[in-house]
Parts: sequence; C-alpha cells; structure tokens
Amino acid sequence: MSILNQIAVIFGISLLGDAVSYVLPFTFPPQIVALLILFLLLYFKLLKVDDIKEDSDFLLKNMSFLFIPAGVGIIEEVKIFWPYIGRLLFIMISGNFVAFFFASFCCNIALKLTRKEKE
Repeated sequence: MSILNQIAVIFGISLLGDAVSYVLPFTFPPQIVALLILFLLLYFKLLKVDDIKEDSDFLLKNMSFLFIPAGVGIIEEVKIFWPYIGRLLFIMISGNFVAFFFASFCCNIALKLTRKEKE
C-alpha cells in the first residue's frame, strides 16, 4: 500500500473517532475512540498491520516533532498556570511516584504468577 493510502487510512480512522466522539451522549476523547477503532480493525483483521506499517513507523520515529506545537502553546499560556505552579509540580511529581510504584507492584505480581506456573 502506498504511503498516501496509509496516511489516508490513519487520518480516516482519526476522523471517524472524531465523528463517533461527537455523536456520543457523553464526552469522551476522540483520540481514544480512534485508538479503539484501530484496535478493533486490527483485532478482527479488517486491517492488516502491513497496510499501515510504513507510515506508522515514520510517525513513531518523528513523534517528538508532534509535541512541539503543544509545548509552544503551554509556554504561551504560562501566565495562566503560574499561580498554580506549586500544585502542578506536586501533582506531577506525586503522580509519577504513584505510577512507578503501581507499575512495580504489578510487575512483582506478574513475576510471582509466572514463577508459580513454571513450578
């Protein structure tokens, strides 16, 4: 499949996610809906990995460039965040610690379960 077709498929799924999110009676991020649609298409083999592999590899290799507009937008609006900087830093740091400990807890449980299965 050509690169333009792969881009069309990925952007079409993204557009479909936007449409589904707009129709839902509750708010739900359209990016998550698009990821779920992509997962279902791949799971039920309606879309093959090879059909989007080349373009998705390119996007993954250059993902850092996609974060530049968001970073510039945050820097432009820093005056809004400045009064809450202490709270935001606390939330970010404590959130990282909670995520780290939760991930290590889950890994320990997975290791214990796999060891029991081997015995």
